[in-house]
Amino acid sequence: MTITKRNGKYYCRFQINGERHHYLCSGASSVKEAEKIENAFKYKLQQQQNGVIPKEDKKRYKLKTLKENFLEYSKINRSVYKQDIGRLNIAFQFFKEDDYADKITLREVEQFKVWLLSLGKSKKTVNLYIGIFRIMYNLAVEIGWIKKNPFTFKTEFKIEPYKIQYLSVESQPVLEKAAPDYFKPIIITALNSGLRRNNIIELKWENLDFNFRTIEITKNKGNKNIKLPMNDTLYELFSNMQRISEYVFVNPHTGGKWSSTKFGEQWLRIRENAGLPNFKFHGLRHTVCTRLVKENVPIPIVRDIMTHSDIKTTMLYTHVDSLDMVNAMNVLNSYN
Repeated sequence: MTITKRNGKYYCRFQINGERHHYLCSGASSVKEAEKIENAFKYKLQQQQNGVIPKEDKKRYKLKTLKENFLEYSKINRSVYKQDIGRLNIAFQFFKEDDYADKITLREVEQFKVWLLSLGKSKKTVNLYIGIFRIMYNLAVEIGWIKKNPFTFKTEFKIEPYKIQYLSVESQPVLEKAAPDYFKPIIITALNSGLRRNNIIELKWENLDFNFRTIEITKNKGNKNIKLPMNDTLYELFSNMQRISEYVFVNPHTGGKWSSTKFGEQWLRIRENAGLPNFKFHGLRHTVCTRLVKENVPIPIVRDIMTHSDIKTTMLYTHVDSLDMVNAMNVLNSYN
């Protein structure tokens, strides 16, 4: 017997005469109860195979069921749960919740992609939608609701790699000067922590430990726990800030946490005023990585600071300018 537990529910998986079966042990609150339900499934299937009772037509599941199952999984396991809800609300303007999940074909997946593009979504964003449906269908395949997943990696757009700019030393004071006083601390934090935008927006005072001078974030991309040392700049910044909310950084117009939309609008104004119209906020994270490497901080340590799973990702975040390359090549002069 193979009983597994996921998101508080028990599932069984077994074979009878070469046929694989996966079931939700509905109502089970322990392994023993799940085993009893599994035995009941087995007994019924054996009776059907022996002709004692007639075989039932295989139950078909609708997209609504897959959607509900995915959102239950996302709420517990994904840091982008709210974004998942928003994207599914849009996706189900194309798909119908009452459609059977096993009816979706590759042709419909391609039509879905074209439809998203017609809404002005970028290819990268379209891939996020495909990724949601791929997980949704994989969960259903694992449970045994359906056999095939039409949303495979092959259905995603191939995205050409691009380099995000990093902030030069000369551009930093220009950027800070272009920012309102209430936004400057956000830029300073980004440039002294390497935290992602959402981490900064969600940062609470309870995440800061002034005794051990650390920043700890448990809700993060990939469900990783972040624990960063607080350098002198950040320690002084946070120590002198007013606490007017549970969140460290607040929207002065609302007194509450920044929304992603308002934060993005403010950043657009700042970068325009600084003469950096194409500079993304994420470029500050690239800047931290690049500066650490230029100061000869070992790559494995930089990877840990940036919380990258793969050191190759850290290398992608590292930028060099032409002067760095000239100085590097001049090292060879000593061999001549």
